[in-house]
Amino acid sequence: MNKHFEQRKYLILGIIIITGLIILIKLFYLQIINEEYKVSALNNSQRHIIQYPPRGIIYDRDSNILASNTVAYDIMVIPGQVKPFDTVQFASQLNISVKKFKQRLLKARHYSYFKASVFFKLLSAKEYASFQEYIHHYRGFYVQPRLVRDYPQKLAPHVLGDVGEVGKKMVESDDYYQAGDYIGLNGLEKYYEKELRGEKGLKIYLVDAHNRIKESFHDGMYDKKPVAGKNLICTIDSRLQAYGKKLMRNKLGGLVAIEPKTGEILAMVSNPNYNPNILIGRKRGYYYDSLLMTDHKPLFNRAVNAAYPPGSTFKVAQAIVALDEGVIDVNTAFSCNKALIGCHNHPNASSITEAIQYSCNPYFHQVFKRLIQRGYEESVFRDSPLGLDLWKQKISNFGFGSRLDIGLPSVNPGFIPGSDYYNRLYGEYRWAFSTIYSLSIGQGEIGVTPVQLANFASIIANRGWYYTPHLIKRIEERGLETKYKQKHVLPFDTSIYAPVVDGMEGTVNGDIGTARLARIEGIILCGKTGTAENPHGEDHSIFMAFAPKENPQIAIAVYVENSGYGGTWAGPIASLMAEKYLLDTIQVKWKEDRILDAELIPKEEKEETTSSND
Repeated sequence: MNKHFEQRKYLILGIIIITGLIILIKLFYLQIINEEYKVSALNNSQRHIIQYPPRGIIYDRDSNILASNTVAYDIMVIPGQVKPFDTVQFASQLNISVKKFKQRLLKARHYSYFKASVFFKLLSAKEYASFQEYIHHYRGFYVQPRLVRDYPQKLAPHVLGDVGEVGKKMVESDDYYQAGDYIGLNGLEKYYEKELRGEKGLKIYLVDAHNRIKESFHDGMYDKKPVAGKNLICTIDSRLQAYGKKLMRNKLGGLVAIEPKTGEILAMVSNPNYNPNILIGRKRGYYYDSLLMTDHKPLFNRAVNAAYPPGSTFKVAQAIVALDEGVIDVNTAFSCNKALIGCHNHPNASSITEAIQYSCNPYFHQVFKRLIQRGYEESVFRDSPLGLDLWKQKISNFGFGSRLDIGLPSVNPGFIPGSDYYNRLYGEYRWAFSTIYSLSIGQGEIGVTPVQLANFASIIANRGWYYTPHLIKRIEERGLETKYKQKHVLPFDTSIYAPVVDGMEGTVNGDIGTARLARIEGIILCGKTGTAENPHGEDHSIFMAFAPKENPQIAIAVYVENSGYGGTWAGPIASLMAEKYLLDTIQVKWKEDRILDAELIPKEEKEETTSSND
């Protein structure tokens, strides 16, 4: 018994000795070797100032600056260091009430009693100059410079996006950010946030009893230099972007222009537009709310987020699929039978080329019927779903119904209906071609965005291939992203495109075409008009095109809401854009003046529904 007691006594004594040694070693490490805790203990005599890196600059394709940086100043506060002072004087210098001063200080205390947070943000250089001579009177407050965005050309707000204060959820989920930091909220600023933001640095200073900086702490041993964000070279052509903005003035809609051989987006315009600089500074929230409440939604990027019916532009896709499936050949003829579906007056189409040129609705009604009713089943109610799903599979090759990863954080995939959709809508085996024939002319449930339609025009221009449309040519030190180097080749015989392209040439340049106003002297523009029914007012005017016919340099899609026929408004706008890009001039001035003078934003919404043809 005594022997066991002796063993336990030594065991307990050993544990006590070992524990004591561990504590002594830990204390030695903390107090002698590791100085981090000393640094923390000296917080009251130090000031930690974050060194914000310059945010990466965004250039256009010709090295013109689209987004740069300018200096602003934040007033920071450490609540635990604040001593009594003349709050009335302080508040008056910042043009705020004493009540607002107390609310902000209370908010800072709730955030942290010992950590610095933003008390008053984004003073201009002039405001800072008048405030800085008094700052030493206000213990616990100091000024911290930061760089904020500036958009010198006031262009492409829907492309560039904007930068604003980081939200609480992001602070909690990402250690890089803290309250008061700024982050890309939309557009390229958000999509390429990690590349643009750089890495924050830190400077630690010793301060005296009057809150004035004396010297660097330990000669800057614990300082960290900021790392500048990477610059982005954008694909946008500033001159073409500015011209597109000018043409779309007083109109609702969007346009996208693409270089077919690279997939680079040359211009992307959504209208109504706004000056991106109003979303910078202390009044950002006010202006953002104002834009949010404004009629016609200027913050909404119609170029990538508005899914419209494609109208008769979709007939080009129908033609390619039908030729590929062999349900028609190049010389298939159909009469313009208006008993099937409404149409305008034109000769009967004796070929697919003429059908595209004339934009014949009954022709494509018959084409689509052959694609949907394939004879796989005796019952049309069982046969039509099989044909529709095969059709959808083929149509999806053009990029319709899927999100194009162009370099923006939110892009609408559009919609291509399949049998599952109509089964939910009507019930299984309770619908057939006669239920969905409006799809034949790009109406019904189909939804296509302007960027998808411009990409489709690129595919036709290239006779069957494309690169994913994108907004960045290269990232500093990295070049072009790999995903934008991948060539997508469609599974259609290249010979199919020739008669289709000839039909698009005839649409613009033929004696009987629906887009004669889009002609360009000396350049063969190939295009296709569309006029989409709009249940809330006038029809939408649509046009897609590329030019020249051989070795195309530009592909473009234009939507003008509530304006009528595709050849009346969208066609001339696309034509002027192509002419400006290819020739750097406009040859027929009255065509340009007509577009610039047009005011097509409806003053009131109309309730009646209208039908249309091209």
